[in-house]
Amino acid sequence: MKNGRREEAERSAERKAAMAALAMASGGEIRRLWDAAGFETDAQALRGPETGLVTVRGRIGGAGAPFNFGEATVTRATVRLPGGEIGHAYALGRDKEKARLSAIADALWQNPARCAEIEEKIIAPLKASQAGADEKRRTEAAATKVDFFTMVRGED
Repeated sequence: MKNGRREEAERSAERKAAMAALAMASGGEIRRLWDAAGFETDAQALRGPETGLVTVRGRIGGAGAPFNFGEATVTRATVRLPGGEIGHAYALGRDKEKARLSAIADALWQNPARCAEIEEKIIAPLKASQAGADEKRRTEAAATKVDFFTMVRGED
C-alpha cells in the first residue's frame, strides 16, 4: 500500500515539474515545439481558455505576515481528449493559445502511452532552454559580484 502512495507522489511531482516547464515557457516556444512534434490539437474545451485576475500575496523578508501585494492576470484552460484524459493549465498573462496547448499537453502527459513522447518532444526541450537561460543570468550576475574583505594593518 505504501509503495502505491510513493509512486503516486512521485508521479504527481513529475507532473508538477512538467507543468512548471510549460508555465515558464513562452507561448511561441510551446507552439513551435508543438508544430515540430506534430501533435494533434483536437480537444474538447471543458473550461476556457478564459482570462481573469488572481491576488498575489507576499511576505516581508520571506517570513513576515502575509499581505496582499497586488493582482496578476492569469489565463486558464481545461480540456478533454477523445481518449477521456482531462488536462488543466494556468498561465500568467492573456495568452489563450498557450493555456490551451499546455492543457492538451497535460492531458497527453497523463496517458502512459504518450507521456514519454510529450516529455521528449515538448517538456525536455523547454527545461533545457530554461536551464540555459538560468545559467546565462547566473553568469551575468556573477560578473558583477564584489568581494569585500578586511585588511589587517600591522599596527595592532
